[in-house]
Amino acid sequence: MSTFDDRENAFENKFAHDEEMQFKAVARRNKMVGLWAAELMGKSGADADEYAKTVVLSDFEEAGHEDVVRKVEADLNGIADADAIRAKMAELLPEAQAQIMSEAD
Repeated sequence: MSTFDDRENAFENKFAHDEEMQFKAVARRNKMVGLWAAELMGKSGADADEYAKTVVLSDFEEAGHEDVVRKVEADLNGIADADAIRAKMAELLPEAQAQIMSEAD
């Protein structure tokens, strides 16, 4: 194999790894948002965990995170608006990324 092929394969592998890490971080963030929302709704323990799973699954409805925002906003029923949910999502993403990176080491 040529040096160019080696570099191309290395780049492709890094890209795939980075995409996988980002996917995991967004899923972790969505779980954290779900747990935050569950707490606002008075849920705890297994009920909070189950609710967080539904939030994670809601992200697969369409591209982007607006599907998660809509679900959580509807479930919170006026406790927090879409802007507050988006702010919480932005706040939690770096924490989720750090957790994923620390687990990968």
